[in-house]
Amino acid sequence: MDKRFKTLPTTEKRNRRSQNIDKLSTGQIVDLINSEDRLVAPAVAKQRKPIAAAIDMIVERLRRHGRLFYVGAGTSGRLGVLDASECPPTFGVSPNLVQGIIAGGRRALVRAIEGAEDYQRDGAAAINNKHINENDVVVGIAACGMTPYVHGALKRAAQLGAGAIFITCAPEDVDQIPAEIIINPVVGPEILTGSTRMKAGTATKLVLNSLTTGAMIKLGKVYGNLMIDLRATNEKLHERSQRIIMELTGLTRPAAKKLLNQAQGRVKIALVMHFRQTNYHQAQKILKDNHQFLRPAISEKK
Repeated sequence: MDKRFKTLPTTEKRNRRSQNIDKLSTGQIVDLINSEDRLVAPAVAKQRKPIAAAIDMIVERLRRHGRLFYVGAGTSGRLGVLDASECPPTFGVSPNLVQGIIAGGRRALVRAIEGAEDYQRDGAAAINNKHINENDVVVGIAACGMTPYVHGALKRAAQLGAGAIFITCAPEDVDQIPAEIIINPVVGPEILTGSTRMKAGTATKLVLNSLTTGAMIKLGKVYGNLMIDLRATNEKLHERSQRIIMELTGLTRPAAKKLLNQAQGRVKIALVMHFRQTNYHQAQKILKDNHQFLRPAISEKK
């Protein structure tokens, strides 16, 4: 057994239900994979309290002008980078606000780099390179729970005063994890033994979705269920921006497009301009006075 583990983690155990998967028909293989995938959402739901606590920690640090970092290796690292890369177009934030760190660097995003995860010192060095401080949050991601690179990063982050969160699908060694909050959706052994890109990867993706979406909602990036701070970087997002304005204001498409242009492509600014009957710069001030929350900003009770 790997010397890192006291006991074999759940993510490395054999799944009894799939021991004869190579004998099954194609349809049966699909059914078995699907039946295992149905275990993921309930496992994540059981972690609602630590997920909520993690969101509150992230929001509190981001309000102090901190940043959110994901750190992982292999699939876990790629999922962190993916979630981070989606935040700028979805919520209109700077690429520096949410960042992904993967063992092995950018090359590891598209090609496995064996051994990149094996050294705590490399994880610590990655944290140092990002100049982590007490306003930041570092989320370690390791399906098995004991990836040295991730542990090194979290330990160094904690030394620097950053908030420390850990996501793992293995319950065996959580007592060794150097984090304030541990999110531990236990999805059981994988269909293919140790292939954590499957259920563990799906569970991790669901958790990451909740962390950034929940945090951005709490930071005023959403009105109802609409992404009012999205960055229109392509034709689809330009269309979405116009639809949001049309839905909330009742304007025609030409009028919504004109308003959006006057607001320099910023949906939230456009909405304040419309509802408060003001110009771009005054709309900016109104939003600033309301801590970037649209609902109070467009209220007439000012």
